[in-house]
Amino acid sequence: MAEAVLIDLFSLPAILQNNIQELLCNMLETIGKCSSIPAPFVYVMCCQLQGSEWKGEQDSLLPALRDFQSLKKGLEVVHALTTAAALYTIKQRLDEKDISIIKIILPTSRKELMKVYIDHLFTPVYQFEFEDLQVAPECNNLQITEPQSEGQTLSTQDVALIQSEIQMYLESLPSLKGELTILKSSLIPDDIFLHGFTTRTGGISYIPALSSCNLFSSSKRRDPQAVVKENLRRLANAAGFNPETFHRVKIDHANAVCVMGKTEPDSYDGIVTDQKGVTIAAPGADCIPVLFADPVRKACGAAHSGWKGTLLGVSMATVNAMVSEYGCNVKDILVVLGPSVGPCCYKLPHESAKEFHRIDPKCVRHFDSATPYIDIRRATRILLESGGILPENIQDDSVTDQNQNITFCTACHPDKFYSHFRDGTNFGTQIGFISIKD
Repeated sequence: MAEAVLIDLFSLPAILQNNIQELLCNMLETIGKCSSIPAPFVYVMCCQLQGSEWKGEQDSLLPALRDFQSLKKGLEVVHALTTAAALYTIKQRLDEKDISIIKIILPTSRKELMKVYIDHLFTPVYQFEFEDLQVAPECNNLQITEPQSEGQTLSTQDVALIQSEIQMYLESLPSLKGELTILKSSLIPDDIFLHGFTTRTGGISYIPALSSCNLFSSSKRRDPQAVVKENLRRLANAAGFNPETFHRVKIDHANAVCVMGKTEPDSYDGIVTDQKGVTIAAPGADCIPVLFADPVRKACGAAHSGWKGTLLGVSMATVNAMVSEYGCNVKDILVVLGPSVGPCCYKLPHESAKEFHRIDPKCVRHFDSATPYIDIRRATRILLESGGILPENIQDDSVTDQNQNITFCTACHPDKFYSHFRDGTNFGTQIGFISIKD
């Protein structure tokens, strides 16, 4: 049963606007009869026109709706210039209340349009049901019925216009939690490579655990792909890369590596390229985003190294791909370990800890406990050095620089980074990215 009801009045016929309060009373009565919740939240969405349009067609609608809102508890009128703006505002209200089951009452002619907006502004976390808003010929009452038809399918052009409207609205939103910040390593030469590690500031994601520069969307989180795309656009502008030639790994927590220009695997945690102007990236929210750069052969790589990927050797798999594909000498490859959960905070079950203990007993603290502390960074360094990477070519600030300018503990710094370990399932994601300059 719906936890909230959205009434879409964006295309309400002008003849009905003088009777809007009566119409809403009838509608709310019907909602009350159909709902098992005594007082579900109700949002009325209407268009706020500008200039002479506002003075004419909508002159009496908004004041009447505001008067009605003051009389009805749990009802909120949301007026905006576009459907995208109104719907995104309502989404924020829903997220504040942790609501995910929504009924939308709207004209049949708006149904297919609304589905496109929902596809772009929401994720599968939310469940929607639709009911037709039907007006009787005499216009003195409102009937709500189950839809009889799905209406006409939107054209490609119509969908593109909706996408453009959403993009323009999201671009207009202010950045949250301060300016966008990019951490850079002095080990990677900036005359050859463009690179960085993101923090959580400077984006538009507003949900607390995802705020604000979340760079990953999934079916289990509330941040839609459109918001992540806007965060990426802002990052690209700040960093100086093209978001249209951006490629991030498709996480599998394993050790497969994608070589740019060859057939892309279904999933992979490492990626390499020697193509100029192509930006590759690995996410992390406790797992290590690892960047690789060979200034001699001008090739680079990125890897996502969680505890499983670390044990499976994803970092050396990425190095080996650079060697085999681009003729890199392992001694020329520079490796930077990005922000990730540190040995101060990270715990694993004893059975998993045994695998790290085999790599080096110093990778595990309180080994005899049920959940020992694990140092996945140390394990990564040991495996890289065993594979031929020079120790001086590995940057892990937890051992090389006590000022901590790159390899922060994500769990210890909630103001700077996302952390799955700290925040739970609805966590945000930062990335490490790198490209070869033109």
